[in-house]
Amino acid sequence: MTGMNPRFLAIPDLTGTPQVAVVVDVMRAFTVAAWAFARGAEKIVLAGTLDEALALKAANPGWLALKDGPAAPGFDLVNSPGLLRSADLTGRTVVQKTTAGTVGVLAVRDAPLVLCASFVVAEATARLLRGRADVTFVVTGEDGRADEDLACAQYIARRAVEPETDAAEFLDRAGRSRAAAELAEGVRLGVHPDDVELCLELDRFPFAMAASTEDTLTVLRRQ
Repeated sequence: MTGMNPRFLAIPDLTGTPQVAVVVDVMRAFTVAAWAFARGAEKIVLAGTLDEALALKAANPGWLALKDGPAAPGFDLVNSPGLLRSADLTGRTVVQKTTAGTVGVLAVRDAPLVLCASFVVAEATARLLRGRADVTFVVTGEDGRADEDLACAQYIARRAVEPETDAAEFLDRAGRSRAAAELAEGVRLGVHPDDVELCLELDRFPFAMAASTEDTLTVLRRQ
């Protein structure tokens, strides 16, 4: 790809520290994170474990904890854009722990630039990548086999160098992915019927999301 040398890697295949890392989780961590910012969240702290998420919430009154799956004691939110879109998060800090997305970010947290991406922030993410040569895309779902994440990563990589790239093929792949089927069929818990549709909204939000270390915590902020 002219102008960029993208690598698409699963979390276990990461070696060394990339210069630029784009961690992709379409269904649903980084669609949810974008919705959290759109609903007013100030920042999102990415936790390594469920216990860490609860400990951070306990140590910081007013923080909210979010997890994959069904509601659980101590957690305020679940990892569903459909369930989150009506929440008022104005000025709040959300602690997020998910199965794949947050794990991917923590694996590359030392990179100089770490972006978290999904289709809803694709153009804003691609814009930050323009002119960058070496970019590592972390395909988080299903140990790197999640086609919705790979499709999104490939789309963003292409759009960074070819702004007129048509998204239809990539969105179609994501819509036919295993994750989309499991969400639609109710195999996964903590799901809203609109989750797949919301995860496939291209450029719903005008901002990108960047993670960095703040006082030993990995913090995600809108850009």
